[in-house]
Amino acid sequence: MKTVQKYKICRRLGPGVFEKCQTPKFVASEARHAKNSKNKRPKQLSSFGLQFIEKQKVRFMYNISEGQFSKYVNEAVATKGELATVTLFELLETRLDNVTYRLGLAHTRRLSRQMVSHGHITVNGKKITIASHRVRVGDVIAVRPGSKKSVLFADMAKKMKEYTMPNLLTFDADSMTGSIVGKPKTIEGYLDLNTVLEFYSR
Repeated sequence: MKTVQKYKICRRLGPGVFEKCQTPKFVASEARHAKNSKNKRPKQLSSFGLQFIEKQKVRFMYNISEGQFSKYVNEAVATKGELATVTLFELLETRLDNVTYRLGLAHTRRLSRQMVSHGHITVNGKKITIASHRVRVGDVIAVRPGSKKSVLFADMAKKMKEYTMPNLLTFDADSMTGSIVGKPKTIEGYLDLNTVLEFYSR
């Protein structure tokens, strides 16, 4: 997806959607856009419109299709004994492409998806090429031995020094091996999953 296209999406949904929109370049672009449209009255959204936007935020952020997201929502709602929002967040966060991103192996979720689909990542020693593969506490995620010399993973030790990893993950830059030590609990403030569930309850 082109940068211009991503900027338009971020302008509509918020900068948290794409990593490219969390940069000084995007901030400068937004400032120019605001200056050019300062006389335009912002459009008032209906409750459905707001719910739709929240749903789209999640879809674009995790880079998943409408059908796949609907399945996650249905599974979350059907879960007994747990809050549906917590379950939905866990389903999204435990996708292999997302965990690869959270480990710091890729600077965007789209790149992490490519890493997985191209066979660079293993789970418990087995190569997995399905981005939506669900990982669990105790699983070991690693860069495939044959991929460690790839330019994708160059200077990994240096990159890790500049990266803050979620507490539920551990990673050793020398062996390029990580593990999941806990479940995701704290839903990002950027996401309003309650509103998303309201959209699908219509």
